Amino acid sequence: MVTRALVLVHAGVAALWLGSMAYSLFTVQPKLAAMVGRDDTEDAQRVLAHGNRWRVVALITVLWVTGIALAVREPSAAAAAQAALLAAATALFWWISWRAWPRRVFALPAEIPALQRRFRAVALAMFALVGAAFVVSYLW
Repeated sequence: MVTRALVLVHAGVAALWLGSMAYSLFTVQPKLAAMVGRDDTEDAQRVLAHGNRWRVVALITVLWVTGIALAVREPSAAAAAQAALLAAATALFWWISWRAWPRRVFALPAEIPALQRRFRAVALAMFALVGAAFVVSYLW
């Protein structure tokens, strides 16, 4: 019963994070650029992102706690693979949140396009890592 509850919470939170990233990357960001125009997109993204860092930190924390609990209960190669993928995604989230985002906030207008491209590339890599971890969780 405990293992099922852990799996349900772990998979649910992973799906929430993956779905949130997919919605942001493939729906919100492109439509936002079309809606407000390229020049105002950066300000609109700052408004949308404000305060969301700690929500994602909470999701990541739940994934780590439930993942560790599941790995202790049922160690496997899939658990190790999932931990490696989650570690990489966590590192990228740290970089985006505490390095890239402050650079974007304080960037000069000429610096913004390059920062946006790098930010998007890292966000897509993080999405791929979380997606792969989600798939591996079903192999567990």
